[in-house]
Amino acid sequence: MDSRDRKNSRGVCVAGVVLSLAAFGAHADPPFDRGAWEGDFRALKAEIERSYSHLAWFGTPEGGVDLPALDRATSAALQRAQTDAEASAALVAFVAGFRDRHLARTPVPAKAASDVVEPPVAELASDAKTACASVGYLSMSRIPFSLPFETLPRFTLLADGTADPFRAGVLEVGKVPVGVVRIARFRATEYPALCERVWAALRARHVEPNRKAIAGEVDAEWLRTLAARLRELKARRVAATVVDLGDNGGGTDLGDWAVRLFTAAPVRSAPMWMVAGPVSVPYFDVQLADLRAALAAHADLPAFTRSAVLQGIAAFEQRKRAALSTACDLSWVWHTRRPWRAVPCNRLVDGGFASGHLDYAAPGSLDRRAAPALYWASAADDVRGAWDGPTYVLTDGWTASAAEAFTALMRDRGIAKTIGARTMGLGCGFADNDTPFVLPHARLAFRMPNCVRLRADGTDDVAGIVPDLPLVARPGESPRGLAARALQMVVADSAR
Repeated sequence: MDSRDRKNSRGVCVAGVVLSLAAFGAHADPPFDRGAWEGDFRALKAEIERSYSHLAWFGTPEGGVDLPALDRATSAALQRAQTDAEASAALVAFVAGFRDRHLARTPVPAKAASDVVEPPVAELASDAKTACASVGYLSMSRIPFSLPFETLPRFTLLADGTADPFRAGVLEVGKVPVGVVRIARFRATEYPALCERVWAALRARHVEPNRKAIAGEVDAEWLRTLAARLRELKARRVAATVVDLGDNGGGTDLGDWAVRLFTAAPVRSAPMWMVAGPVSVPYFDVQLADLRAALAAHADLPAFTRSAVLQGIAAFEQRKRAALSTACDLSWVWHTRRPWRAVPCNRLVDGGFASGHLDYAAPGSLDRRAAPALYWASAADDVRGAWDGPTYVLTDGWTASAAEAFTALMRDRGIAKTIGARTMGLGCGFADNDTPFVLPHARLAFRMPNCVRLRADGTDDVAGIVPDLPLVARPGESPRGLAARALQMVVADSAR
């Protein structure tokens, strides 16, 4: 190769390197854009002001979170950030700083591709186990007691919690019998045995079991089964019953309804509030649709029930209008902290009660065909007062959401005392809307609760429930020792 060829060869190599670098640069990550991340932070705070139901609570000293300090810390973290990963971590930490697990990062909703075809829904199988599995009945909760009561002397197991739902037993503490019943979750879909019972009952009535029929009866079977456990404890003349909610992460409205099983006296459900704005409209629309359907389907409703339904429709229409017209500036939470009772506007509107339009209706006062639309807790009317003796609700730091609704109502209505540790503080989460908010630049998605339950003292139950009888493990104390001490505390307190 002569000198001219060598020059051309070098030129080709250099050109190739330049082209390769240019191609690499075309696919390289864009440079870090601090301004865009700061814009995302502003957008996130604005959406929290619009849609997060617990914001006013956390803006108070009672809320336990210093939002101005959290805001400053996040702004400083974004100023220090040099990469998208660091900026992302700052925003995720900001949301986590509320210590509300309902307010959390969630996957960005994916849009289905045009060629994606959903397979048809399978027909229910001809056997109960397969049919219930196919419609999603699966135990995902920890079934054993949260403390090992069954390992203590003089314990008798009455129900194992699997084939026979709701683990239950009796222990003799000295000569005093104490009953324990485990509620692992307030969600009927986590009790496959209940679905199988409903399936068999439908077949026995010559009704073809389908998804709608099973779903329509399984909550009632959940309540009946729990009532049966409580009646068995009553028949054994236990001095007190411990309701074990340790590790119970919540569930559905069963957390409100189940309270009626522990007293024959009237129980009024907690007030429920919804965050003002379009985010709450789906909740009000569902209530209105149910009430209107009850009215349209039953033209022969008795006058009292018909009047109650019409009043419910008018009330929810007013609540919906209030949700769309109520507005106030909550940006003060990033700059100052105001006492809860001094907050001039919390951006919440009346949502009725945790039991629907009515907080209470006497059994039999409403026509059964319309009662579920007006007063959801009427589902428990037939099993009210299955147990009416001393009751203690055992909680821990993982007792949350619907389990907190149950605990708070039991405590606030004087039905039970609480023992154990402070609950998680998850409070009311999502009422018919959990659409996440997606940041415009980072494309991070966050879900935001839209409802609030208020306790008897006017506080938000997202604060958690502090036990009447604190139970903390002593240094070196085993779980068995803690279980024994819990029962001793119950016996001593119930004897007073």
